[in-house]
Amino acid sequence: MDAGTISTFDPASDADSFRGALGTFVTGVTVITTDSPDGPVAIVANSFASVSLDPPMVLWSPAKSSKRFEHFAGARRFAVHVLSADQRDICTAIIGSKTAISKVPMHLSHCGMPIIEGALATFECNLEATHDAGDHVIVVGRVTKAHHGGGDPLVFHAGKYGAFTQTD
Repeated sequence: MDAGTISTFDPASDADSFRGALGTFVTGVTVITTDSPDGPVAIVANSFASVSLDPPMVLWSPAKSSKRFEHFAGARRFAVHVLSADQRDICTAIIGSKTAISKVPMHLSHCGMPIIEGALATFECNLEATHDAGDHVIVVGRVTKAHHGGGDPLVFHAGKYGAFTQTD
């Protein structure tokens, strides 16, 4: 489709066009981690948002079709990591394997959550609520601890990774 061309479609019957329209929204890239009977597991998500400052809450939305869904659907605790532009290799590894987190530079927090080192921000959460949302579940977490540093974020747009460039 040419830039500037508007296409109207029915999202219920044209999933590809709907996905393309959603892909025009630039998002950051997050990795969600939790502990499981199999050890630390991770999943990549760009469906992350702030919910509330008081109390501090965030949300993310895993797909029910994900092979990792079972690990996160029942997780009482999890950590959300906002990846930096130089952490694309971490994202790629985690997409390829649910156990790749074991090869990523990380440590366990005081409560046993796998924490990825070098992330721009990390939010350690207790599960607050879940809401059914079609082929996804909205997971709301109450943030119990947060960390952040400087750097450029890894971003996702139109199916491709990139970096954010600041302008004056």
